[in-house]
Amino acid sequence: MTNIMTGVFQRIRLAHVQNENAHTKTLIFNYFLKDAQPGQYVMAWLPGIGEKPFSISGSDPLSLTVCDVGPVSHALCQLSKGERVWVRGPLGKGFALSGEVHILVGGGYGAAPLSFLAKQARALNHKVVVCLGAKIKADLLMVEQFEGMGCEVLLATEDGSASVQGLVSLPLLQALQDNNPAVVYACGPTGMLLTVGQFCRRAQVPAQLSFEALIRCGVGLCGSCELSEEICQQLGIPAGFLVCHDGPVVRVVG
Repeated sequence: MTNIMTGVFQRIRLAHVQNENAHTKTLIFNYFLKDAQPGQYVMAWLPGIGEKPFSISGSDPLSLTVCDVGPVSHALCQLSKGERVWVRGPLGKGFALSGEVHILVGGGYGAAPLSFLAKQARALNHKVVVCLGAKIKADLLMVEQFEGMGCEVLLATEDGSASVQGLVSLPLLQALQDNNPAVVYACGPTGMLLTVGQFCRRAQVPAQLSFEALIRCGVGLCGSCELSEEICQQLGIPAGFLVCHDGPVVRVVG
């Protein structure tokens, strides 16, 4: 297996495809990413189609969990074993484990990088509570995978088709009451992340929040992924935060 050098495109081959739900697949390649951290991402390129960022859901071997929502992700989801993809990375700043009790909060396909983080934490025999949310039960990701690692899993769906009816903030509140986490780690839509940050400040628990943005260059040059001043103010971080370079993970003091 070959290490992928940060910033340099490497041609890799698809080794296995794992279906996660009707719209999402995990693509497992025959390469690994040395020193990759949960929360980091790679830029994946298909000639003639385009290049997009994807969170790393596993590093050994490299795994990308892809939701079929656009031209690049659709093309990736159509690939067969042995076909080629060009990637560069790992890029950005990821999560960093702290303490021995962790709460992970995933909205939609935000569960993907959290599975990588949970695997690291469980390898250290840490306690991991995972709160997952989606619109409907069929959209939930990696529930069995988290349970198989020995994580406590709490679910919420907007239509009530799985466990609690409502947003993922409901099981998060329960998890904060029942545990004494060193950090809360979250990945998902911006609105969800801002709510998680608010809850953590009230509970005086630090949070690490992984944001999505329009990432084009991946190296902090084009500015397309800059968080708005309003969001930076809500998070208590300096204006001009670039998701591709300064993040994707934002650290919020509890």
